[in-house]
Amino acid sequence: MPTYTYRREDGSTFEADQPITEDPLDTCPDTGQDVERIITDNPGVIFKGEGFHVNDYDEHGPKGNAADSNDADGGAETGTS
Repeated sequence: MPTYTYRREDGSTFEADQPITEDPLDTCPDTGQDVERIITDNPGVIFKGEGFHVNDYDEHGPKGNAADSNDADGGAETGTS
């Protein structure tokens, strides 16, 4: 469930957890002041640690079965005999 940031009439802010389908709040549930939802610079996705590439790649490239990549053409080989 996303967390939205709201600004009260007096300039203070608060956060509220709301489903995406729910309408934005019109008034502060604590003070009753009018509020507006503000856009923050929250990236939404945070990669922590050494990086996702460490888990997905090795020294030979993307991880996966080499046989799978050879079957990408459906197993049909073209050539003349």
